Amino acid sequence: MGVVPEAIVAMLACARLGAMHSVVFGGFAAAELAKRIDDCNPCVIIASSCGIEGIGKCVPYKPLLDAALQSCKHLPQKVIVLQRSQLPAELGPDEESWQDAVDFIDNSALYRECEPVASNDPLYILYTSGTTGTPKGVVRPSGGHAVVLQYTMERMYACAPGQVYWAASDLGWILGHSYICYGPLLNGSTTVLYEGKPVGTPDPSAFYRVMAEHHVTTFFTAPTALMILRREDPHGFYRKQYDLSHVKAMFLAGERCLPEIQRWWLRHISGNANVTGAIQPIPTPVRNVVSDNWWQTETGSPLTGMQIGLSEDGNKLPPIKYGSAGMPVQGVDLRILRIKDEFDEDSVIDANPEEAVPGEIGNIVVKLPLPPGIMNTLWNDEERFFTAYFRRFPGYYDTGDTGMVDSDGYVHILSRADDIINVAAHRISTSSIEEVVVEHPEIAEACVVARPHAIKGNVPVVVAVCKHHCRQETKHEICDDLVTSIRNRVGSFVSQYPQNVVFVSRLPKTRSGKVLRKMIRSMIVYLMHDPTHSSSSCPIPTPATIEEEAVKYEIWDSVRKWAAANPSSE
Repeated sequence: MGVVPEAIVAMLACARLGAMHSVVFGGFAAAELAKRIDDCNPCVIIASSCGIEGIGKCVPYKPLLDAALQSCKHLPQKVIVLQRSQLPAELGPDEESWQDAVDFIDNSALYRECEPVASNDPLYILYTSGTTGTPKGVVRPSGGHAVVLQYTMERMYACAPGQVYWAASDLGWILGHSYICYGPLLNGSTTVLYEGKPVGTPDPSAFYRVMAEHHVTTFFTAPTALMILRREDPHGFYRKQYDLSHVKAMFLAGERCLPEIQRWWLRHISGNANVTGAIQPIPTPVRNVVSDNWWQTETGSPLTGMQIGLSEDGNKLPPIKYGSAGMPVQGVDLRILRIKDEFDEDSVIDANPEEAVPGEIGNIVVKLPLPPGIMNTLWNDEERFFTAYFRRFPGYYDTGDTGMVDSDGYVHILSRADDIINVAAHRISTSSIEEVVVEHPEIAEACVVARPHAIKGNVPVVVAVCKHHCRQETKHEICDDLVTSIRNRVGSFVSQYPQNVVFVSRLPKTRSGKVLRKMIRSMIVYLMHDPTHSSSSCPIPTPATIEEEAVKYEIWDSVRKWAAANPSSE
């Protein structure tokens, strides 16, 4: 539905009835929406006729929903559409406008008391990408979630009842669920709904203007937004037009925030041009704090961060360390497990996990039992719940991320351990892209890996094997076809570009037939740091499980030539 008041009303109405809701980000294409509808089998679907991204730019939601329902095995009993004046939609015979539904309720004086539910009863289902291409329906327990949200609003985000909290996100993501809807309202804080981009609505002053006009105390966004602002307003020209002295704290999450981006944001927000170095003490009284924190759809709230709400005296709080995601939150027994070569590519059980020493990069896990608020299952898939999160490291929750804890106890998140690509804080399954690519009539097989991007964190690279009859001159057409198909089938936010398609003669595989994506990804990351690397000697270690070592050097040669021809991501 987009970030509109009616979406919050619908979410809270479900909670009041004891029903589950499942909010889907509007950027998903029809095929991805259909997967989610068929998985959760909703009784009612509520949608907006369109979403608004900027001046004169509307995204038609209703045609996406219509296309999804045409391919769904399960159809809802009712479809309700919020008609927005910018782009009204044509309604079918079994569909009803939001306005008519509300009028009926008003006229019939319907009223329902709040339905009591057990603490572990589900509040909502929120889908996150899965490595098999099938999205995982994270189920959130009601009671623990409410407790931890109120705790973090006060202790982590330092936002008191009556103050204003703004999370610049979409309601379809976990940040929107936890800290646009439920967290601020449980805390008695005002929540800000913002529909639009950091720039172009109408200019790069949008974030500053909203913070100033609504007297925002705590602000939350993704580092990607800051990178865009830095590109559009590097010297803070637009920021200087507004008084932001009331802003107490600004938090970042979604992907790792580069230290320089964090320092740039603090310099322009605080007006202190001398923000340098690796550590920033928290001032007294606490104000203008810029802090990264780390969490997941599965956890529902931060696992690590700086709890600046614990004291108004900055001297009693640990300093901000740029590049880190803070320290573990109470109740989170975070550990770093050593990476073992034999477990790099295959999801096997590590029956004897070893803890890493401070500063050593490893797999980030949480020792059981888990703190409150974390998911308690996957929708209709208990087996996948266990195998995806608890099987590989017995006794631990496997976060799927890699990183390290330094000697001061700060947690540093580095990358995903699986094949989920994080594009501008949007987690995308490589399988969902590969599914589209291999349907092209000229493609024999393909894999998708991440390429570092200065603004979006990562963008996908398609590594494709053409069928033998494919002519060289048709490859440019194939690239364009793939980009169009991926944008239509998965969504434009995937950020697939024609130049990020690499053609190879064959893919590297394990003896069991699994594509060695990590090896290709490592090659690309290496070449992004040294795009002019001309040596035919590949510096990436050969995986022990590779079926044919010669394929590694063939891939290296192809990727090296591609990187030299495409040194930037766009």
